[in-house]
Amino acid sequence: MSIFARITGEWRSVTGTVRMFMRLIPILKRPRRMLGDQIADLARRHGTNEALIQGQTVLTFNDLDARANRYARWAMAQGIGKGDVVALHMGNRPEFMVAWIGLTRAGAVVALINTNQIGASLAHSYKIVEPKLVILGAEMAPAFETVRSQLDPCPDIWIEGGATSESDLNAGLEAVTSTPLSEEERPDLTIDDPCLYIFTSGTTGLPKAATISHYRVLAIMNGFSAVMGARKTDRMYVTLPLYHSSGGLLAAGAALTVGGTTIIRTQFSASSFWSDCVKYEATMFQYIGELCRYLLNAPASGHERAHNIRLCCGNGLRPDIWEEFQRRFALPRVIEFYGATEGNVVLVNHEGKVGSVGRIPFWAKPLFHTEVVRFDMETGEPARGPDGHCQICDPDEIGEVIGEVRTGTTAPTSRFDGYADSRATRSKVLQDVFTKGDAWFRTGDLMRRDRSGYFYFVDRIGDTFRWKGENVSTTEVAEVLSGYPGVAHANVYGVAVPGHDGRAGMAAIVPADGGIEFAGLPEFLAQRLPAYARPRFVRVLPQLEITGTFKQSKVTLVTDGFDPVKGGDRVFFSQADGGAFETMTPEICADIGSGKVKL
Repeated sequence: MSIFARITGEWRSVTGTVRMFMRLIPILKRPRRMLGDQIADLARRHGTNEALIQGQTVLTFNDLDARANRYARWAMAQGIGKGDVVALHMGNRPEFMVAWIGLTRAGAVVALINTNQIGASLAHSYKIVEPKLVILGAEMAPAFETVRSQLDPCPDIWIEGGATSESDLNAGLEAVTSTPLSEEERPDLTIDDPCLYIFTSGTTGLPKAATISHYRVLAIMNGFSAVMGARKTDRMYVTLPLYHSSGGLLAAGAALTVGGTTIIRTQFSASSFWSDCVKYEATMFQYIGELCRYLLNAPASGHERAHNIRLCCGNGLRPDIWEEFQRRFALPRVIEFYGATEGNVVLVNHEGKVGSVGRIPFWAKPLFHTEVVRFDMETGEPARGPDGHCQICDPDEIGEVIGEVRTGTTAPTSRFDGYADSRATRSKVLQDVFTKGDAWFRTGDLMRRDRSGYFYFVDRIGDTFRWKGENVSTTEVAEVLSGYPGVAHANVYGVAVPGHDGRAGMAAIVPADGGIEFAGLPEFLAQRLPAYARPRFVRVLPQLEITGTFKQSKVTLVTDGFDPVKGGDRVFFSQADGGAFETMTPEICADIGSGKVKL
């Protein structure tokens, strides 16, 4: 990085961090002012500005504020008060934002239901939050029917956007006034009270419901708006699901909280992405790493460099595609960050350092208590020294990232509000880490921090596995595989093999249009990965199973293992390090299972 780039990056880091705290401090000084109050202020100042857009649907700030008032009055008429849970099960559209903002004005805690779930996982989500009533977008009615019989008692159901046998929400909203709530009607809320339940992705198991306080909602929306330097003239294009914090809080809030416009698409489309950016005059968009890969794999578009995008912000943009992504689509600035819906560790790469998720400058360390500690892969816990305390990693040593849990006005980024399940909350907090009585949040992510202080994501702890006594990073292997000709997408994981310790590497790949040639794969891997990290099994799929936030799911893949019968896919295996990949048959699979064939 040149001296000029370093100076520019440092300046962006300083100004971005200062802007963020300038937006967060007033929130802490006014503990009874919620997002609903901020939206009302925006309506008074920018009432006729476009707030939410989807296709031909346009809501101004006046429209948003008035309809949110209807939701609040309607909810109160249904007996909803402070702390009552309302489940919001609705697709990506402006009504989704209006609904939860309005419901929280009535004091409700709104559970944002994942629209991709059905059956057992959906039932689990409903059961752990126990909603008093459900607002169901008409498009979600079929999914809800897969769990109705499992909910006992079944909460009251109100349908929005279509005629069904359930109660008509739109009729209920029209029956109440859109005037603001009086002081007597307003619930007694503070920013420490819960506002939302947002569910984790559940890539390796059932999702958890993270408790999101009113403070956290305001902090995410306003904090990242400040990081992006958002202005009322900005127009944020959102293709990520609104039920998740990345799409519904961070992206939607960036422009919304300064009087700008949020453009909502029902779902991501690589073929329409750039034409939408041009059509709606977007100036910013939010990304997830896999979204970037989909765009890069898409055919060239006449719109992909004709846009007015001034920056994009997101996480998961891997170093193997970073520069190509920014160059091909003529993106002036990329702001990569690290953070989790429920976590208290926030890192921002203001400088554009390729591959890094950010750093904490020396002057900001008193505000951001984040460390990388040594991790024991055998126990699945941070390692502790002879004194019983955790040990900070040396530069470039891989360990788990943790953040100190603190409360108070001096630590606005260090809160951890936990989950609906208290056991899940306890499992994420480390005690007596560096001193007696301290508490630190476990991110569950492995990173390394270089000598200059830049953090680099390595892998999720649950995704890293051991083979031949060595730790294998699934992210590292997937990046290498993605560079092999003919591989469009790769998902790497470990599978148990009878008679062998640890787990052998396996990859699920989606071939590009021209197909994939396996003959050159062993040599390609040998030049880029140590022997223990090279996949021994490959499953070829027409497409990968991903979550609504574009995270690759491994649950079914790990269950199917290397059995070619399960899933009905083509499976290949390499018996020796660097050996050729052969077609897996049921007979060979049985021989591996019995130990007749050794790897």
